[in-house]
Amino acid sequence: MRSDHRPRKQPTASCLMRSTGMCRSNTPAIGRWAAAMMMLLSAFLFIAPGARAQSDDANKILKAMSDYMASEKNISLSFDTAVEVITPEVQKIQFASSGHLQIGRPDKIRASRTGGYADVELVFDGKTITVYAKHIGSYAQVDAPGSLDQLIDQLREKFSVALPGADLLMSNVYDALTSDVIKGMHIGRGVIDGAECEHLAFRGQDTDWQIWVEVGGRPIPRKYVITSKGIAAAPQYTLVIRDWKTDEQPSANAFVFAPPKDAKKIEAAALPNIDEVPPPEVKGAK
Repeated sequence: MRSDHRPRKQPTASCLMRSTGMCRSNTPAIGRWAAAMMMLLSAFLFIAPGARAQSDDANKILKAMSDYMASEKNISLSFDTAVEVITPEVQKIQFASSGHLQIGRPDKIRASRTGGYADVELVFDGKTITVYAKHIGSYAQVDAPGSLDQLIDQLREKFSVALPGADLLMSNVYDALTSDVIKGMHIGRGVIDGAECEHLAFRGQDTDWQIWVEVGGRPIPRKYVITSKGIAAAPQYTLVIRDWKTDEQPSANAFVFAPPKDAKKIEAAALPNIDEVPPPEVKGAK
């Protein structure tokens, strides 16, 4: 390291030629250097535009999906989910659930999910959230007037409910999904449940995710996979969507919760685990 602030002597042309192997007495080095430069130039001219095109295609397809979904006011669908958990022995265990979802934009939803460890229904009528834990016969209600977007934010921030696939329900799916995207790619096409789909892959800081969007005039999401890069063995969450319908008007009581006669109303804080995976074992418990 220099101990003074005197300007460095600018290198001469002969010094630069020597440092890059371009001295006149080293003709083969010139050939190698020129070949390397041509390879770099070719990569920039031919590979880079292709990568940009892939990214542009991915964004275009995702935006078309987002716009289509926002335009649909009444949506019903069925879904299957799979959540991977990594054990202390670094073994992947997958937990599966299935459910049904009905939406009436901008502020109504009824969702049910049944798995091996919870049987839950959520109903929101634009004013009140009701969570009914069928497996224990109890329900809780919380006043939370607002839109569907606000409901999802509240469930995540106030009640610490992860809802990994809920971004697909937001009014602007594109913004919700790409908020921390670093890179996107259009991989090609695949088939999900018999439907041809565009396969897109995106990279973020903490997670990577893939989505399969149906080809044609109905660009709906058919499959969504999230990979957690910050956890050892990179566990995944997988959502597969079936029976997508937009041509059915919801019934008058579609978003009204009517508690069964034997259901017990409890405080929201008293609700037990309603996640897609079982709670961790408590040491010493029998």
